[in-house]
Amino acid sequence: MFNFIPAKTHASERGRTIRFEGKAYGSPISLFSVDNDPGQGPVLHTHPYAETWICISGSVQVEVAGDTRIMGPNDIAVVPANTPHKHVNVGEGPLRMICIHPRETMIQTNLE
Repeated sequence: MFNFIPAKTHASERGRTIRFEGKAYGSPISLFSVDNDPGQGPVLHTHPYAETWICISGSVQVEVAGDTRIMGPNDIAVVPANTPHKHVNVGEGPLRMICIHPRETMIQTNLE
């Protein structure tokens, strides 16, 4: 038996972005399946664990500890634990990105 979780059950306050926390499903990971419009993204924040980003489509400006880069499709970034970071969609269309949290529940401290 496996868990199947329809997207509509995990809509978040971030519009089309899906928030998944693994604890309720016996999974040791959590994630955001980001679907943002141009100009959208989270505030500067930290996590007490590393976070891995995979850009699926679009263009995203990432800021990690003051270092700013542009990611595109199939680019991967790993943000170390306790490192201030944020991202914003700088493309002309939707940004699709997966943000992997290696914990069954997410822990985030907003800095802005």
